[in-house]
Amino acid sequence: MNKQKKSSKTTMTHFGDRSVPITDKVDYVSDVFHSVAHRYDLMNDLMSWGMHRIWKRLLIHFSFIQAGQTVLDLAGGTGDVTRLLAQRVGIKGRVILADINTSMLQIGRDRSLDEGYTQIQYVQADAESLPFENQSFDAVTMAFGLRNVTDKSAVLSSIWHVLQPGAPLLVLEFSKPVLSTLKSCYHGYLFNFIPKLGEMVTGDRNSYQYLAESIRLHPDQETLLDMMRSSGFEYCRYYNLLGGIVAIHKGYRL
Repeated sequence: MNKQKKSSKTTMTHFGDRSVPITDKVDYVSDVFHSVAHRYDLMNDLMSWGMHRIWKRLLIHFSFIQAGQTVLDLAGGTGDVTRLLAQRVGIKGRVILADINTSMLQIGRDRSLDEGYTQIQYVQADAESLPFENQSFDAVTMAFGLRNVTDKSAVLSSIWHVLQPGAPLLVLEFSKPVLSTLKSCYHGYLFNFIPKLGEMVTGDRNSYQYLAESIRLHPDQETLLDMMRSSGFEYCRYYNLLGGIVAIHKGYRL
């Protein structure tokens, strides 16, 4: 049973280290991703030393997705996870790359078509109110997108509705280091190195300052686990990667 809670009546939310009206956050986040879209994959490689590719393959591994299934890659952006999913479901399966940002979606579409993927469909969609029928998907994945939404509980509830009974949600996201030796180093990496790297590579320090803040403000592993349970997911668990800097959360609609 879905345990969706009523939406908060709070009129303000966070955008990085600033408070902004809830109604404006989508536009602010959209501007960030329009700005970084053309160098998004390059920056992911540089910021993670290429490890994001391993993390995304682990996401697919933990999904147990089978050939012929229908899968939603939510906030799929430039489509690197989408293409991995397409390889898993095969030509008889179907993958939908959904993203709210047109610049990211266009890059994902162009790259996937250039690489010959024909089983991928492309949908511009708001994760808080997905435009799909209930019980449409055998699995939903979301890699590095949840921390950017305004209402995480609304997103989780929306995903719950579009999953078939017995189907999993898998969320790959930055989380909180569990090793004390990592915490201080990681804080310096986030707020010193990443904005400077963003400025050097893309000429846009502010967007990467926001991305660092969004990581800091994202719920820790246990809090996100509780949010998934409150949205109706069962058998929820998480897997820490790189000492908890990144985590994969998994839960099922039953």
